[in-house]
Amino acid sequence: MKNVTQSSSTVEKVTAITNVRIFDGEKVIEPRNVVIHGETIISVGGDLPTHATIIDGENATLLPGLIDAHVHTSIGGLRDALKFGVTTELEMNGSFTERGRKIQLKNVNDVAEVRSAGTAITAPGGHPDELLQDEDEIPEFVLKELEKLPKEDREAMLAAYAHDHEKVPQVTTVEEAIKHVHTQVESGADFIKIMIEEGTVLGAPGLPILSDEILKAAVAEAHKLDKIVIAHVLTAHSSQTAIDMGVDGLGHLFLDRPEYTSELVKSIADSDAFVIPCLVLNSSILGNPASELANDPRVYSKLSPEWIDILNSSFHTFPQGILENSFKNVMDLHRAGVDILVGTDVAPVPVPNLGGLAHGASVHHEMQLLVEAGFTPIEALQSATAKPARCFGLNDRGCIAEGSLADLILVNGDPTTNISDTLSIKSVWLKGVQQLC
Repeated sequence: MKNVTQSSSTVEKVTAITNVRIFDGEKVIEPRNVVIHGETIISVGGDLPTHATIIDGENATLLPGLIDAHVHTSIGGLRDALKFGVTTELEMNGSFTERGRKIQLKNVNDVAEVRSAGTAITAPGGHPDELLQDEDEIPEFVLKELEKLPKEDREAMLAAYAHDHEKVPQVTTVEEAIKHVHTQVESGADFIKIMIEEGTVLGAPGLPILSDEILKAAVAEAHKLDKIVIAHVLTAHSSQTAIDMGVDGLGHLFLDRPEYTSELVKSIADSDAFVIPCLVLNSSILGNPASELANDPRVYSKLSPEWIDILNSSFHTFPQGILENSFKNVMDLHRAGVDILVGTDVAPVPVPNLGGLAHGASVHHEMQLLVEAGFTPIEALQSATAKPARCFGLNDRGCIAEGSLADLILVNGDPTTNISDTLSIKSVWLKGVQQLC
């Protein structure tokens, strides 16, 4: 996918998408026309401007641009995301804070937008240390791809791919945690991430975790600075710990299903926290590759062979787990009124031991798994559009309404009844600019 040349005439032209089914982020609506001027939707329904370029959407559905609420990304990842109609990625540990965006994305237009937590708060040697490789273990094809990048982006990607212990901020005290939060905010972090991971389900039991006192201080400081806090958790116990600390969202869904699950669900619901279940990750942790997705021509035609290989593999660190438990857990939360957001936890580059996930494509897989768990297709679509926009305060996107950004995806068929149709992409618009697919 390449960006249409953004001359002033292109950016300011008026486009009308007509005769189309519209899912506005919450529901299917009556109007059949959407008019775009510049970066913005200027009308939904009503008369068509006489000078508009007309796009006939017969037998198609118009959706808001999709939002992946949990990624670790790169310029290549953002580019792949956009191919699949994912117009915004939310980075949960990485370099794309406001300061990082200004450096890495300068003059880069053909990529999804990104918001970032910056560097997550974790214990020395704590998660994700166990998942990352030494620089001399990076596959040759990745090094060749990195050599094509600008110096700043190449260094950022090397830091994300190969863990450099000397560059990881050390947090061992309350004071250091508070300082870390301020450092991320000063760098332009859009939210804050904390890690609560002892490693059992990731095949690394005994990982160090910061004390509750330290993590609670970090949460409180982030809230003082008007930043929401998301916690990495993969078990029921760590999920309850995070809720007790006052986090705003859980970055994963607990894989286990203990006897006290109903009490945990009530606790999460009562706290008004949202949950990003990343069912695609849970499935991979249990040993399930995403081979059906990888074999879909709507997917493999848009991804590199390296990413297809990643989809055909899996984490496989907790094969004794049961995917049905994750389905039951997410449905219990959903029925309790908890906001469920689509996220994938995909890596910034194709990492051999982090399988089953790929930028953009896995968002569609996540929606499919939500429907398999018991969501309606419309509920799954809400979880990839209006809900993440609302929970993260992205008030200019996630919906099709007058005044919203013209981040849009046009698909053949009707994903409000058949969720797989989200992959049948005809066109994508980012800030009103139609992308060439």
